[in-house]
Amino acid sequence: MRAVEPIQWTEKGVVVLDQRLLPGEVAYRTYTDYRDVARAIREMEIRGAPAIGVAAAMGVAVGVQHSQARTLSELRSQFAVICDTLANTRPTAVDLFWAIDRFRRRFDELAREAENDGAGSLDRLRAALVAEAQKVHEERRAADLQIGKFGAELLPKSGRVMTQCNAGALATGGIGTALGVIRVAVENGAKISVLVPETRPYLQGARLTAWELHQDGIPLTLITDNMVGHFLKTEKVGAIVVGADRIAANGDTANKIGTYGIAVLAREHAVPFYVAAPLSTIDLSIPSGEKIPIEQRSAEEVTHVAGKKIAPDVDVAHPAFDVTPAHFIAAIITERGVARPPFEESLAKVARIISS
Repeated sequence: MRAVEPIQWTEKGVVVLDQRLLPGEVAYRTYTDYRDVARAIREMEIRGAPAIGVAAAMGVAVGVQHSQARTLSELRSQFAVICDTLANTRPTAVDLFWAIDRFRRRFDELAREAENDGAGSLDRLRAALVAEAQKVHEERRAADLQIGKFGAELLPKSGRVMTQCNAGALATGGIGTALGVIRVAVENGAKISVLVPETRPYLQGARLTAWELHQDGIPLTLITDNMVGHFLKTEKVGAIVVGADRIAANGDTANKIGTYGIAVLAREHAVPFYVAAPLSTIDLSIPSGEKIPIEQRSAEEVTHVAGKKIAPDVDVAHPAFDVTPAHFIAAIITERGVARPPFEESLAKVARIISS
């Protein structure tokens, strides 16, 4: 199963595929400074909640690896700055904070060991954090495969399915969540084609999802966002599967702006609406979607396309995400199984499985 690598850990540094240039140009950037990794996240060189988590892990690791600190106290102080810098990039994707919190806990463990180890302890700590970043990436790949296997069982064996934005390999570092489900279904013999809304204003559907599916030879039809209702009404769409940037304890799900509208239309036309996401995207600390912070991005991403201005100088709104209420969601597909309503119970159950 082919899947593009949006981020890699190498001896030369963190290698990031610049997704802003796709599909016209495939360009990789190599970073050895955590501030560059933070900028890459903020400016959407790398995007998609799970991939942002991987990038945060690698950003912390590369920051510690290249730190000039000579004492544990100096390194601890620099580590805090590294984590804060990465945390201040994008507020909605909970995987970002999941990765940073994981590295804070791991650093504390290693620091306690280093206090008693003497010479060479900082080098061992740096190496351990690099290994942890690589482990996060491997876990993401494995989780995507499991999500794909569970989700493929929910898709029709033939006909049309729909997705939104890009929840593929570019968004995760594995085979993808929503697109991972589609990939596994096709690999298992499903004869399906994919309706891909363009996903304004950043065009992740047109630029990224269409590119990924085309690379894999999976049939697709690219549509504009305002065609979704028409195709759900006139075509026999068997399922909709999307990714997520944060899922509240009650199942309310934040995903790329436009997802909520698709879910409402899906309900009207009796099309099952599925969310595919790793457990790291589930935030049991918040009761509902009302508590999910929504990132507000620049007006220029709305008023310009490929650098060309398409609108006059007027007020612009640009929430990057919207929240789909849980009652529109048929199931949430995770690497530990499929959660169904009531989500307060089922999401807590899969979270206990992963922690046990």
